[in-house]
Amino acid sequence: MSNHPDLSASDQQSTGAGPSRPSPRASFWLRELPYAAVLFLTILGIAYTSYSKQSIVAYWEFLAPVIALVCVGSGWRHAHDKEARLRLIWTQALHWFAFLVAMNLVLLPGVQRIMNANASGLAILMLLALGTFTAGVHILVWQVCLVGIVMALGVPAIAWMEQSALLLLLGTVALLGIGLAFWWGGRRAYKAEHRGNVG
Repeated sequence: MSNHPDLSASDQQSTGAGPSRPSPRASFWLRELPYAAVLFLTILGIAYTSYSKQSIVAYWEFLAPVIALVCVGSGWRHAHDKEARLRLIWTQALHWFAFLVAMNLVLLPGVQRIMNANASGLAILMLLALGTFTAGVHILVWQVCLVGIVMALGVPAIAWMEQSALLLLLGTVALLGIGLAFWWGGRRAYKAEHRGNVG
């Protein structure tokens, strides 16, 4: 028989014997990682389009289902039962299917006769931006809306700006967006951590 009494749950936590839980700051970075990845892929596509002057339709069509998966993952924590989760999946699937159909309508031969490759690429990027922003509104996730806004800003940037100015603008917008998001989330995590320590 041991001479030491069993540690209570609070004692285990104070001595570090209990299960370790990630800090609020680490869990914040993990939550923001999908949005940062999509934002990076978006800026990469916009920069490549502006530099090469070539339409990358397949890239934007690949990005649409990736954003759909991020939207489902973001809305999943707000869906508290099976019915809500099923509704989230099929509404996002229909939403993105409609935008993929619209993107492919732009590529029809009859449409291509009156639009050049650059105009088609910009139209598809604009559709993707609109789809991303509205998906973010539907699931009430501001990070997805931010990605949609960056995409939309890329359309006039590609159309009207010089390459060096465009890359500088995209880099600035990306850094400001990511910096503001992480600064705001880091402050919240820091305050939550200090409230926990005080309590």
